[in-house]
Amino acid sequence: MQIHRTKVLRTSLTVLAISLALSGCGERGTPAPNAGPAEVGVLAVAPQRVALDAELSGRTSAFTIAEVRPQVSGIILKRLFTEGSDVKAGQTLYKIDPATYKATADSAAAALARAEATLATTSLKAKRYQQLIGIHAVGQQDYDDVVAAQKAAKADVAANRAALESARINLSYTRVSTPVSGRIGKSSVTPGALVTADQISALATVQQLDPIYVDVTRSNGELLQLKRDLASGLIKRAGNDQARVKLTLEDGSVYPLEGKLQFSDVTVDQSTGAITLRAIFPNPKHDLLPGMYVRARLVQGVNEKAILVPQNSVTHDSKGNAVAMVIGADGKAATRALTITHAIGNQWLVDAGLHPGDQLIVDGLQKIRPGMPVKAVPALAATPADSGE
Repeated sequence: MQIHRTKVLRTSLTVLAISLALSGCGERGTPAPNAGPAEVGVLAVAPQRVALDAELSGRTSAFTIAEVRPQVSGIILKRLFTEGSDVKAGQTLYKIDPATYKATADSAAAALARAEATLATTSLKAKRYQQLIGIHAVGQQDYDDVVAAQKAAKADVAANRAALESARINLSYTRVSTPVSGRIGKSSVTPGALVTADQISALATVQQLDPIYVDVTRSNGELLQLKRDLASGLIKRAGNDQARVKLTLEDGSVYPLEGKLQFSDVTVDQSTGAITLRAIFPNPKHDLLPGMYVRARLVQGVNEKAILVPQNSVTHDSKGNAVAMVIGADGKAATRALTITHAIGNQWLVDAGLHPGDQLIVDGLQKIRPGMPVKAVPALAATPADSGE
């Protein structure tokens, strides 16, 4: 009897264990209740008016460059400026020993005085002979000789006056001055140095820094594409704004003053295939110096029907192509291949792949995959793109 009870107990325990095991397996195998479509934030794609600009690299160059050279030969007596300072047009920079040139000017002045005295004498004589020839008191030949002598005396006066003027000019050249206002660099000579009128090296260089030029280059292909877009109507001209240029310095800071586009070069560089564009900027504080690397942004046109999307809504596939997720007509997520040109602020300009009215998924991308049903809710407003104004 005791043995029978033991067998019954063992059998009951075994059945209970099997039941619990089956119950646990059943719980694990039961599908989870349906949580519904994933919720994603969407933006409705809509065209908008966007000013298209181009950011080009370039360098600054002085508005005017004057290489100061001597126009007469001599010994430098004094240097009358501080290197690196600002100078005014006409300011004397060097003084060359004027002794020989002053002597030449004095000699020319004396020769002119002598010629003028001779002219006065011959003029009086010619006047008297003119009266005497009327009463036949002098011969015709004598009168003709006096008139010829008077003309020669006039010519001598003119020649000596020109010689004096030349001597005075050379004397004035002993004070070497700057033809333009600007900032002067280092001096290549010191007092006591011999300089010559035809020397190749400059004594110093003066550069006008306000205003200042910015020269940038752009590929000929980009300009041709821009012309085609303008001709097709895809892009419209920006009006007077296309002449405005903004500048970013090498350290990333923005230059506070705007410039204007001056001209485009008429030839293409054969080695680079680029065209030079020149802009002019006010530079009252001389923050811009010649030779600085800068980036210039200029307005090239207006796209009246541009499609912009947030940059964080665009990813790239394994081949590097730009893609985005949209909600299809069936309410499921779908992948779209995009053609994007460049960034405008924190958004991408889309040339192809999206159409007005498309629902672009911008939030919740990590929760979905193509083909999944999704529930659309309005996304937070995207940060407006930098219009460049």
